[in-house]
Parts: sequence; C-alpha cells; structure tokens
Amino acid sequence: MLIKTLPVGHLGTNCYVVTDEETLNCAVIDPGEESNTILDYIESNHLHCKLILLTHGHFDHVGAVYAVAEETGAVTYMNKKDDARYAGNPFMAFRLPENGRFYDEGDVVELDSLRFEVFATPGHTPGGVSLRCQDALFTGEPAWAEDAHCLRGGIAHLDAAYGGSDCTALTCGRRDGDRVYLYGRLWHGHVDSVLEEIL
Repeated sequence: MLIKTLPVGHLGTNCYVVTDEETLNCAVIDPGEESNTILDYIESNHLHCKLILLTHGHFDHVGAVYAVAEETGAVTYMNKKDDARYAGNPFMAFRLPENGRFYDEGDVVELDSLRFEVFATPGHTPGGVSLRCQDALFTGEPAWAEDAHCLRGGIAHLDAAYGGSDCTALTCGRRDGDRVYLYGRLWHGHVDSVLEEIL
C-alpha cells in the first residue's frame, strides 16, 4: 500500500491517494479542492482511480469530488447523514453523485489488496466516518491531536459537537473516556504530520 498526501485548497485539507502497488488502482480520500492537483498526481503516476471515499461532508473535504469522479469514473462513498438530502443541516450542502453509495459502521470497501473498514465517528459532523486500511486510520476531523507535530504519543480527542463524546469508534486504538490511544498511524484531515502511538 502506498499513501500519498496532497494538501489542497486554502485550508490545506489533506487529500490522500491510497494505491495498491501491484495493480496501480487507487482510492482518493477527501478530494477537498484542486482537482487538477489530484488528477495530475494520478495521471503522472499511471494510476487508476476506482474509489472516492469521504470522511465527512464539509466543503473543504468534498469540493473536487464531482470533477475527479467525472474524469475517472470512480464510485464515491459517504455516510448518508452528511448528504444534503438527509442531513437537515445548512452546513451539509454536498450531495452524493448519482452513482455513489452510502456506507456506515461495519461496512467494508475493497479495492484489490486494499480493505477499508468503516467506523462511524460522529462528532465533527453527524455522518463522520473513519477508515481503517491495514495499519492506517484516515479520520477526517473527529480526532484532534494534543500535539499535532509529534510523531509519537499521539493522543486524540473526539470532537463532541455531534455526539463525539459518546462515540465508540476509532477502534484501532484504545479508548479511555474522550481520549483515544492509537495503534498504528493516524492520517488526519488537517494535521501536517502522521501521528503514531506504540502501546
């Protein structure tokens, strides 16, 4: 598995391109803006984008979805609670493309050797999810690190705005109250380094 981080847009949202190195098929996680940047990376590395996976529906994580999907034919996945048709929230303006699919807690999306397990992590948004693939956990924004620039001692806090304090997900770690002690590597929506906690 190869993971490429592409900070995009004026908020520097981390878009991740996760690739099966044998087939060169890839999934794009949170294409927030700058479809040109994302598509240029895919094309220049001879990748085939098959999936677009969304951690939540905020504008800075979904802004390039339609352009990337149209260019590549990729199928887009998101949680139904963040789709504008079902969210009942003015901040959730994004609508899943027609060929898109909804996912939720316990679902698995597979692409060759890549297996993305879906964990519902409401908090930052009602339909926020985290995606675990091998030892990587892609979170979007439900987890905020106490020290965003440390590579060890990664302790995350769940955003409680939409029930994060009651959330039992992020289960590739050990939960203690509103803290999650992570196993493996956390790939966050805005933090500029990978957080890691060895327990």
